[in-house]
Amino acid sequence: MQPIDPGSTALVLVDLQNDFLHARGAYGRAGQKSAAIAALPARLLPLARALRQAGGWIVSTHFTLVPGKGGEPFILDHLKKLRPFLAKGDFLPGGWGHALVDELQPADIGIEKVAYSAFYMSRMEFALRRAGVETLITGGIVTNGGVASTVRDAQVRDFHTVVLSDGCAAFKREVHETAIADLATVATVLTCAEALLWIEGG
Repeated sequence: MQPIDPGSTALVLVDLQNDFLHARGAYGRAGQKSAAIAALPARLLPLARALRQAGGWIVSTHFTLVPGKGGEPFILDHLKKLRPFLAKGDFLPGGWGHALVDELQPADIGIEKVAYSAFYMSRMEFALRRAGVETLITGGIVTNGGVASTVRDAQVRDFHTVVLSDGCAAFKREVHETAIADLATVATVLTCAEALLWIEGG
């Protein structure tokens, strides 16, 4: 791989929010837990620290349930079927549950997203272009959903895309592994340790 230019590189943290990861968040209260997902903040923290130190960007994406009248959230039909426990106040913009987990804060840029891809109907591309970002190192959840869709949309927009094979997770290991194998056709796949060496110039 070419030497990294930290100033034009962003670590994209996909949906590592309290409502997904914290025991008091929407998923935790519903018993929707995954050891692989829970392990991600600690695994990604050294990368975030190294890229910050080198002058790069930290971008967090935030799955959002947009509130309508009376604060009732707009929830897509397929999501209602998949996650019937989602309710008013969950993934609320500006709320605690909507925020990036404490371990990985602060992010330089936060992007609200309403679908799998962080590029869909969002300010993601505008913010990245204005920041001069050309390379995206992507981790987060879930590998086959938000991560895969965001990486594919980045690739067609001509960003250099890197996916962290052990910096992403899904609720099932086999689903994660299949998604990583598929993403290898459109992105460079690195482990967190390999990406850390790249950032540090190794």
